[in-house]
Amino acid sequence: MAKSVIVASAQYPITRHTDFAAWQKHIEQWVGDAAAKGADLLLFPEYGSMELVSILSPDIQRDILLQVAAMDAFKESFCSVFAELARKYNVIIAAPSLPVVENSKHLNRVFVFSPKGIAGYQDKFFMTRFENEHWGIASAPKVLTVFEASWGKFGVQICYDVEFGIGSQMLCQAGASLILAPSCTETIRGATRVHVGARARALENQAYVTVSQTVGNAEWSPAVDINYGYAAIYSTPDKDLPEEGIVAMKSPQQEGWLIQELDFSKTEEVRRDGHVFNFNDQQKINMEYAGDPISIQHALV
Repeated sequence: MAKSVIVASAQYPITRHTDFAAWQKHIEQWVGDAAAKGADLLLFPEYGSMELVSILSPDIQRDILLQVAAMDAFKESFCSVFAELARKYNVIIAAPSLPVVENSKHLNRVFVFSPKGIAGYQDKFFMTRFENEHWGIASAPKVLTVFEASWGKFGVQICYDVEFGIGSQMLCQAGASLILAPSCTETIRGATRVHVGARARALENQAYVTVSQTVGNAEWSPAVDINYGYAAIYSTPDKDLPEEGIVAMKSPQQEGWLIQELDFSKTEEVRRDGHVFNFNDQQKINMEYAGDPISIQHALV
């Protein structure tokens, strides 16, 4: 089995589109570009899907609450586009998160696609104040998905979720050696919180953590009008890995892909015989979510 994967992490601008076909062409250009550069796994940011609001009526564009229901109506066509692109370019895609409505609750969901079709999804557990107080996005049912690829296992921790240890710990206990952290933040402070969380999760679990963020401004959108971010890939700072734990990083606010090959034999080795045993010692800590128990499911990609 392959011990490495080439990851592409997007610094993704919220772009205005004239219609769905224009958005679809735009997305294919992004996917095609990453595939042409050799990427196997593509990560888009949280709420990157909100650019679809630009093709809706001005009334919806101005009303942040109306946008959630409107975005849910795109779900089937949105998934069809990414499923076809994953098949056409023979890649795995963690799509930009999409607000969905399920059991009358508004959820923040990342769908994952492979050349075989839709593999599954991960919903966000922890809500920011903006999601809670202004947008009505709810905390999702507590189910974590471990995605199993030919080269290894990975999980998704959406933005604020990666600032808490419990999800990444449970995913890595279940076999993940890579955590994907799609994110959308307005400020340097917000972006910093996500990246500090990502670095902590890489250290605790002796795993790779990849961050993708939205960049630039979209003044027509009350939801994602201001975006500050950058893509980065982190590891634990241990033997044969970067001394500061920074595998790769792109300059903030530049549009484009950060592309990097990740060698999982290195993380396996530090878990087995590293300078320290963060991953093993982390298993001695029993974290629980105060409320519903968290369950793990596995999905093949």
